[in-house]
Amino acid sequence: MTALLIIIAAIAFLIIGYVTYGSWLAKQWGIDPTKKTPAIEKEDGVDYVAAKPAVLMGHHFSSIAGAGPINGPIQASVFGWLPVFLWCVIGGIFFGGLQDYGSLFASIRHDGKSLGEIIKDTMGERAKKLFIIFALLVLILVIASFVNVVAGTFFTEEGGFGFAGNPTGNQATAMISLLFIVLAVIYGYVTNKLNVKTLPASIGGVIGIILITVIGLNCGFVMGRTAWIIFIGIYIVVASLVPVWILLQPRDYLSSFLLYAMMALAVIGILVSAFTGNASFTIPAFAGWKTSIGNLFPALFITVACGACSGFHSLISTGTSSKQLSNEKDAKPIGYGSMLIESALGIVSLIAVGMVFGKYTGGEFGSPSAAFGAGIATMFGGEGTPIYNTIYALLTLAVSVFALTSLDTGTRLSRFMFSELFLKEEEATWKDATGIRKILAHPLFGTTFMVVIGCVLGGLKLSAIWGLFGAANQLLAGIALLAVCAWLGEVGKNNKMFFIPMIFMLCATLTSLVLTIIKKFQAIGGGEAVWGDWFQLVFALAMTVLAVILVIEGVQTFQAQAKGKKAA
Repeated sequence: MTALLIIIAAIAFLIIGYVTYGSWLAKQWGIDPTKKTPAIEKEDGVDYVAAKPAVLMGHHFSSIAGAGPINGPIQASVFGWLPVFLWCVIGGIFFGGLQDYGSLFASIRHDGKSLGEIIKDTMGERAKKLFIIFALLVLILVIASFVNVVAGTFFTEEGGFGFAGNPTGNQATAMISLLFIVLAVIYGYVTNKLNVKTLPASIGGVIGIILITVIGLNCGFVMGRTAWIIFIGIYIVVASLVPVWILLQPRDYLSSFLLYAMMALAVIGILVSAFTGNASFTIPAFAGWKTSIGNLFPALFITVACGACSGFHSLISTGTSSKQLSNEKDAKPIGYGSMLIESALGIVSLIAVGMVFGKYTGGEFGSPSAAFGAGIATMFGGEGTPIYNTIYALLTLAVSVFALTSLDTGTRLSRFMFSELFLKEEEATWKDATGIRKILAHPLFGTTFMVVIGCVLGGLKLSAIWGLFGAANQLLAGIALLAVCAWLGEVGKNNKMFFIPMIFMLCATLTSLVLTIIKKFQAIGGGEAVWGDWFQLVFALAMTVLAVILVIEGVQTFQAQAKGKKAA
């Protein structure tokens, strides 16, 4: 019954936050439904493509969700359910939702340009370049983390290759995911070239999802982990270069149905377990200020990550979603609403691990995603039963699909930002550049460079990547809050709601990075370091230095704005 009360309370608070705080933000910023968006004014058929609200909601939600709101809250559950619950709800409404909505709105008012361009308008060209370098480091960690998650979800054994009857969960997931890519391409062609309307196309898409699921549950695909990492790398390079209507929009839209179905299934499971006793929620309310993953501050706020606030979301809002938004009024449900749904998913993940908490803390699951699938499946039946196996396979599929959507979008964002880094102000695209810059700004070069590094790091253990990813991701959130806050101040709009979330996120993440740096120096000094420790040290140092410089630039900007207001 505890689980049922937790999910009811979470949904109630998040709905109230959306209706009240979300509407207040729209009024403060001056959302204008009559104003043409960049998707309409700059339509190019490749990146600027106006999407129907439901389709864009699917893309945005699937891209920001990924595996983050599942992995993060589950890993943070060792602190107890109450701290995770409070941070997901409060963080989602006042931190993450504010950042996502603000970033999307700022980008719409900047011709759909990236957060780097927004920073340039208020803090200068140098700050823009520093931010892009910082964001690219974060995106490398995003690619590495989700490549690791997807490969871990797909692979069976090294050296194996081919089809398998009576497949395992991983083999079935791999097969369904491959077929899902084909289904997405077909859906994109049907809706964009044959002009089939959204409703009948969506019905066909859902039927297609059911068919490929049936196929995958009966015929799996076998491939080793290394081979999967290589395949995923090639796939995301191609996916990031083709027009958005071919794969990005349809894939993310169709995958959103899986996400909605997964959350609905989880809620049904919570109801079933509450009244039948199939599973019991065993996480304590509070397990102490210090646990196996560190002190509650800053570890809780770094580990939960996407379930409450995520800097990666700001890159999606300003990288792809702002180029597809057809009307400013849709910015609230897509930017703010999607974040709150993700917070709800974080709560669902918390409840799922609560049903198998003893097994999770005992190390019986290879990943948080496996604990998530097992927890929800346990609500319906005992381990090994047909209903348990089917639900476990479907949930594992959903997690891998979401991770792939984040990889698609993250790689496309890498392409945008890598090119921006080497272009001069007067150069619109890589074709306008000259010399070596023309090569460096070429979409294929930047994409391949980022993917190769990300895939190499993806071969590490997830534990070696996730902590650093969480800190970098949350630090990016702090900088995104700073950037939007500075821009709103520059154009004379209310930005006071940004200061507390911005300062808190910067303090929490910089503290975490400093602790990581100290820990890695100690490992190196003690002769215990492996190459992964060196990688984490270099990344942590680079991101800390870049962030401190950007914060100084931001403080100077706020001081100049305050002087200007005082003089006026």
